Amino acid sequence: MTCIRGVPFCGEPYTAVTVTVVPCKYPEYLEQGRGIPIYMGIENPEMCLSCEDIGGQPTLQLKEEEILDLYNEVAPVEPFLFYHSKDGRTSTFESVAFPGWFIASSEIRHPLFLTSDLGGKNNVNFNLSINA
Repeated sequence: MTCIRGVPFCGEPYTAVTVTVVPCKYPEYLEQGRGIPIYMGIENPEMCLSCEDIGGQPTLQLKEEEILDLYNEVAPVEPFLFYHSKDGRTSTFESVAFPGWFIASSEIRHPLFLTSDLGGKNNVNFNLSINA
């Protein structure tokens, strides 16, 4: 289990959040070449980030789910998985359940969300500090 502190890459003051990251036990069942499939948990990690369709829109959710329970499932739990990709100092997190949709932020102190609009006003690049 690895803990990361992620902040939007925007150069403005921020509040860091500690996120627990656990790799998918069965990456061979998922699309290759998109990044490392990971589960992301917060709150000791009894809450996990998840993606689901709400009203026809992929939506980022925080669900009560133990991250190690997800890890120990017999198959990947796609709504809770994200492809982690690094480019230099920054990282992106693409939804496995909704390819092409990324965790994003728009403004400081506003909730994270999913976007498919890359390169616009939404930020999908995050700085990470990893503590193993």
